Amino acid sequence: MIRYHDAIARLLGVVSPLPAERCAVSDALGRVLAAPVHSPIALPSFDHAAMDGYALAAPEPLEAGSEHTVHGSQAAGDAARSAHGGAWEIMTGARLPDGLDAVVAVERTELLESAADGSPRRIRLRDELSEGQNVRRAGVDVARDAVVLSAGVRVGPAHLMLLAAPGVAEVTVMRRPRVAVIGTGKELVSDPRQRLVEGQIYSSNAPYLAAALTVAGAQVLSCEVVDDTAVTYADAVRRAQAAGADLVVSTGAVSMGRYDFVPDALRQLGAHELFHKVAMRPGKPLFAARLPGGPLVMALPGTPMAVAAGMRFFVSPVLRAMQGQGAEPTLHAVLDTPQQPKAGLRHFLRATFALDAEGRLHAQVVPQQQPFRILPFAQSDGWVVLDEDAGECAPGRLVEVASLDAGTGLALRATPESTETPS
Repeated sequence: MIRYHDAIARLLGVVSPLPAERCAVSDALGRVLAAPVHSPIALPSFDHAAMDGYALAAPEPLEAGSEHTVHGSQAAGDAARSAHGGAWEIMTGARLPDGLDAVVAVERTELLESAADGSPRRIRLRDELSEGQNVRRAGVDVARDAVVLSAGVRVGPAHLMLLAAPGVAEVTVMRRPRVAVIGTGKELVSDPRQRLVEGQIYSSNAPYLAAALTVAGAQVLSCEVVDDTAVTYADAVRRAQAAGADLVVSTGAVSMGRYDFVPDALRQLGAHELFHKVAMRPGKPLFAARLPGGPLVMALPGTPMAVAAGMRFFVSPVLRAMQGQGAEPTLHAVLDTPQQPKAGLRHFLRATFALDAEGRLHAQVVPQQQPFRILPFAQSDGWVVLDEDAGECAPGRLVEVASLDAGTGLALRATPESTETPS
């Protein structure tokens, strides 16, 4: 049996970043940048008005009460114009006419004269106006050729706004990891429309993995369920190889029972074993191997929370490495519920998170930690991680925490819940 950090080191030791490819910005959501992105233009690309009002030249402050003739009007989208003194009516976002360098808000002026069509002809300032007032200068947000996003960034909606604003059309991204999911068990039924017969259950691990892998940035090539035989499992692995999978994630048949055939089936395929069994709870029987010239295989136990922990804390680091990303930052919270973890095992516990009045993050371990329970997992905000040497953990201790799924942030509740044990 191997410790968690040793297992991760062995996994990452056989993983290399995938090749880069070009991608349209419109298709870049969730992709990881393989190269930095430079802005082709400055943002803003020209000096413009921060509000509706009048543009004037104020190299020296213009006094309150001064009067000015209005020579024209400038709206957003109008071409550049030259101004020779006086004032110009201007709208929010409109380019300043050349020669003008300040904007007074319309409500801080008095209209003295209007034309027949209602356009302003003469105004008086209510306040002093200085150069640069209410003007957004070109390049104040982003300079031309500046790096706006670095390699390793996973593109989100805010990044798409930043890429769209300067007109970036394509970016260089890491190829998505190609993953095949295999569930094992003759009792599993994949079609929820099919009526169960005695002894059958609906497959939940495979749909969960397909969804979690997608959120983590992978391309799911296939998601199938096979029976409890080494032959059908080996055939499914061969299909994954033929489809070009970088990673195969399977569930079930990895322990020591008569139907736990996966380790032997992979060895028969020539796989090089990385480890079998990790000092952890849940999910100890996890098996990892590398097929010759083929994908990495991570065979998780079949119990739902063993699958969830395996996905979050083993598969996720592999996917990050394949996409050229480093390790996730380690987060901590104040533990509200006492724990007595078994010595020598790394514990992955479902928990809820909340901020207290001082802004400190608190973690409350949910009471139902049995690995078959799915409902508490779906109701949790994330994980509390207690290492192999944690010992007795009293309330108030700072502990490691992680988001529920890879690729998502910590979910928070408004206030910490009561730590009293339900009667």
